[in-house]
Order: sequence, then structure tokens, then C-alpha cells
Amino acid sequence: MVKIGYLGPRGTFTKLAVDTAFNGEGKQSFTTIPECIDAVQNDQIDIGVVPLENAIEGTVQLTVDYLVHQVRLPIVAEIVVPIQQHLLVASHFSGDLSQVTDVHSHSHAIAQCHQFLHKYMPDAMLNFTSSTGKAAEIVSGSEETVAAIGNKLAASEYGLTIYQENIHDYPNNHTRFAVLAKDADTVRINQVKESEKTSLLITLPSDYAGALHQVLAAFAWRKMNLSKIESRPMKTGLGNYFFIVDVNQPYDDVLFPGVKAELETLGCGVTILGTYPVHQMQV
Repeated sequence: MVKIGYLGPRGTFTKLAVDTAFNGEGKQSFTTIPECIDAVQNDQIDIGVVPLENAIEGTVQLTVDYLVHQVRLPIVAEIVVPIQQHLLVASHFSGDLSQVTDVHSHSHAIAQCHQFLHKYMPDAMLNFTSSTGKAAEIVSGSEETVAAIGNKLAASEYGLTIYQENIHDYPNNHTRFAVLAKDADTVRINQVKESEKTSLLITLPSDYAGALHQVLAAFAWRKMNLSKIESRPMKTGLGNYFFIVDVNQPYDDVLFPGVKAELETLGCGVTILGTYPVHQMQV
């Protein structure tokens, strides 16, 4: 049986993505993103699913940095899931929002609901947890007037009541989840792919003026569409960055080798992080 790991515990959006995308495979939760990635690297599991980017809050930097600096596992698929954030309370809670002293959730979830919290719960203490599922677990075991931000799965798993639905600030809220595996053939997602994508890691030469312009030009004249370009610190000193570039097409033996050769001539480093199908989930 294929073993699939995900950012847990029960009730996270990652678990929701895994349940929607995969069938009856064995599923195992991990407390943190690095633990899940390490489990794939160490052959404890066959597939790892971790959050990569949210439409409102942007890149999950821990995922990207860990894959670049610590464990180089290929991205073999992407799952895009619509995100609906709800305010969850214990079943015994019968008050109003002004009585809630603490709100627990992942930092991204809290940020996605900033306007609601500012307007209706300005005095509540905001507490960051490792996941939305962990926040629901905390509220389920508390006798205090506290709340969590999470999804319907979390409410069901931990016996919580949805006090207010859809409290996220913007309606078009989606999260991209990276599917990691040493062997892409082990991945069987039960949804039709929407598109294909290739992700590249590019480092620039330190002494080449206009290098970033040249990098973009290498893609532009070949009419290769970039859906994302983002810089992250190399962690080797101020001003040193690497770039993550997403190209909206699968890797081929013509255009990509040409880009790679052109960029390497400029002194850039180019690494393929993955070429993979993109699956849009309906939950």
C-alpha cells in the first residue's frame, strides 16, 4: 500500500486535499512541514503533501526554503484547493463574539481573516499554531471561551460548532499543495489534470549587471509564459538571493535545455525542482 504523509493533525486543509485527491491509501499525519518532507526523504512514506502557496498570503516560505536548503525532493504534482475559513467554537459555547478571549489558528489562516477579526473581535488574543487542525484540537480540549479558525472537516473531527462561516477576507481563496515523491509513478491522483507546470531554481551571478533582465529575456523570446517569479534569500549574506520561477508548460527537450544553456552562459545556476501536472480540487 502506498503511504501518504501530510501536515496534520486531523482537520487540516492539507488533510482535506489528501482526502480529496487520493483514494484508500494509508495516510499519516506529521506535526510540521519539515517532518513530513523528511519522512519522504527517509523512506518512511512514499508521498508527502505540504502547502506551497496561498492566493491571499503568498508563498509558504518554510516549504520552499526547506526544499531548497535542506532536502531536495522533486515536486511531482500540484493540488489546488479552494479554502473556506470558518470560526469554530466548542459545542458548549453560547455567548457572542465579544466574549471570546483567544483565537487559535495557523498564522496564514489568521492573516486570511484579518478584516473579520479586526472588525468583530478586536480584543481577542491571536495565537499561532502549527496548523488549523491543531487549533481545532486546542479549542476542543479547552473550557475557556476560545475559538479556532479552520474548515468544516476540523469542526467535524473535533466536535466543534461553526459559529460563522466564510470569514476569510477575499472570496477567491485557494492554496497550492506540493506533492513530493522520489518516484512519480507512485502518485495516482483521482482528478483530471488542469494543466502542466515546471518549477526552476535559478541563482544569479554576483558580478553581472542586468542579470535578472537577461534571465527573463531567455524565457520571453522563446514565448514561454511564467506564472510566477519570486526571490528568496540564499542565507549566505545580505543581497544574495535565489529565484523560484514557474513556467506554465511541461519540461521538453528543446526549449528548456536552450534556456538552461543560455542562463549558464551568463553564470547562472539552474535546477529543475519539478515538472508536474496541476489538479484543481472541488471540495
